[in-house]
Amino acid sequence: MFDMTLADDDHGALPLLFGRVLDGEGGGRPLNWEEVQHWRPGVEGETLWIHLLRTHPGVAHWLEHTLGVSEPTAELLTSDSTRPRAFREGDALVATLRGINFNSGAEPEDMLSMQLWSDGKRVVTLRRLPLQTPRMACNDLDAGRGAVDAGALVTQLTEHLVDRMSHSIIDMNEVIDEMEDTPVDQDTDGLLDKIASIRRNCLALKRHMSPQHEALQAIANGAPAWFEQHDRREIAETIARLRRYLDDLDISKESAVVLQDDIRARAAANSQKTQYLLAIMAGIFLPLSFLTGLLGINVSDIPLAHEGDHGFWVICGLCVALLGLELAILRKLKWF
Repeated sequence: MFDMTLADDDHGALPLLFGRVLDGEGGGRPLNWEEVQHWRPGVEGETLWIHLLRTHPGVAHWLEHTLGVSEPTAELLTSDSTRPRAFREGDALVATLRGINFNSGAEPEDMLSMQLWSDGKRVVTLRRLPLQTPRMACNDLDAGRGAVDAGALVTQLTEHLVDRMSHSIIDMNEVIDEMEDTPVDQDTDGLLDKIASIRRNCLALKRHMSPQHEALQAIANGAPAWFEQHDRREIAETIARLRRYLDDLDISKESAVVLQDDIRARAAANSQKTQYLLAIMAGIFLPLSFLTGLLGINVSDIPLAHEGDHGFWVICGLCVALLGLELAILRKLKWF
């Protein structure tokens, strides 16, 4: 057995981030690593929960030799294999779940993983990067309104993971609504870049969260007996909520596609309109340019060259008459 030291979430170099003993009434008392080492199941209604930094050396060894976790499962709980999954191992529940990364500078698609192991009397959660969900559950315990047993703690953690997903979906939908009201002539490239980013986020969230749906189904259907019926109902509600969020992701993605097509269509229409006006102006001024160029060449015996000032006005009159004729023809052709 090796030594670990109690640590807060702000001290990721130490393995024990926090620990609580659930009292069965919604509260929990903190404990340090030495107390964790000597804690044994026995007191009615008490459940141990420890949150560990899985990258710390020796965590896998401790899981194997203290908790009795099998070597493959201990490797899974401490590895970088973060695809959501859940399975039953004897009387223990093992799961890998994902949550939205709300750390500073992170993108929604930068998902964070949380590994979980529980035998009904002890719950071990592990993470590599800071994840807010365990801290939220811990705060609920400290406030006296947290989980009462291992099953309730597992359902609460999954609820927090799924609920926080809705914030990213709402934010993306708000951005889409704002862009729908933005005039297309204002930074079209910027709008298209934002839409492309939203589409990438939707695809990434869908790719990461779809396996989580399957993992929660596995918990609901195959959890050990200590995972009570009301816990299964809670998980079922979480699964239904996750299914709605996945549907909302599809709607957000389709809305982004429609908006992207609409912006491109309007931008193309504006471009065509501009080209159309340029073509009309070119059609009007090309004959005039030809006439003035023809009569302005520096050769002898140009018509009207010896008519004094009257020649200039005659040429101006011809240009005006030609302009009027062109406008009449364009009007008749309904070009404008």
